Amino acid sequence: MSEVTTPPQIAGPGHVEASGRDLNWWRVVGRYGAILVLLSIIVVFTVLEPSTFATKDNAINILNQSALVAIVAMGLTFPLVAGEFDLSVGYQASFGGVLAAGLIQKSGFPIPAAIGTVLVVTGLVGLITGLIVTRIGVNALIATLGVGTIVLGVNYAYTGGLPVQIDDPEGFIKLTFNSLFGIPYPVYVMLILAALLWVVLNRTSFGQSVQAVGGNAEAARLSGIRVDRVRVLTFMIAASCAGLTGVLLASRTGSGAVDGGDSYLLSAFAATFFGSAVLRDGQFHIVGTLIGVVTVAVGFNAMAILGLDTYYQYLFQGTLLIFAVGVGTVARRQAAARA
Repeated sequence: MSEVTTPPQIAGPGHVEASGRDLNWWRVVGRYGAILVLLSIIVVFTVLEPSTFATKDNAINILNQSALVAIVAMGLTFPLVAGEFDLSVGYQASFGGVLAAGLIQKSGFPIPAAIGTVLVVTGLVGLITGLIVTRIGVNALIATLGVGTIVLGVNYAYTGGLPVQIDDPEGFIKLTFNSLFGIPYPVYVMLILAALLWVVLNRTSFGQSVQAVGGNAEAARLSGIRVDRVRVLTFMIAASCAGLTGVLLASRTGSGAVDGGDSYLLSAFAATFFGSAVLRDGQFHIVGTLIGVVTVAVGFNAMAILGLDTYYQYLFQGTLLIFAVGVGTVARRQAAARA
């Protein structure tokens, strides 16, 4: 008795069309889900508080609140793109503020000279961190945590644990409280730096090398890229951006606090990882980092307007990060499966 075989089932045009729609849907969610989250927050709170949230002044306030976190987060983006972590950026932001205030108050430095010195010194700290990682071979997480702790110790040794107050802070405060066309100076600093770092990362050979190292360090080395030098430079960029953030923070408060910038570590990482779920498939990039910072700032601002307690901000930030990155991961997995 002959065996009866069932002919293979061939998917009809309807099935192919449905699969294509599913694939496109998951790709849209993976690339634009985080932006939809931001738009949803804006729409919801515009409806809830139209007279306070949806105003020009509040929009400028949100950008101003975003500026300092954005600067340190954009710097952090570079080592992350290269496949490294930097846990010292918060400590270095505090150090930048303390050093700037100390140079102005105790050493009589002019403001431009104090800012330039902070950028150079924090850049050197980044250089030391990079050499520890690349030459000695210490894991970046351990190296940056160790360097950050040393920086914290230096802060305490320099200040005795007390804020460095500036007796005549008028000129220094102008850096953050003055505005041009109604927009505070830190917003311009954020936008100019974002444009500069975007060009560096996307339109220069160094930026291409950073991305190559992060994609496959061994392949990058075989192609002639000096991998260790690239990694060191990314740590220097992150450290200098953290130092600049510290300067602006000290300008806002009129003093340099030992732990003034420590909280920026969590905010910067939340922004960069949230931003990796924007427009690209899990890749860190400057535009995504900016969107991540603004999304968190919009949420914080809305909760402040509603009068919610501070702990809601931490709940929001953690939930938002898990949700955005989680949705992006699931969407990319589903899109790959359907492809």
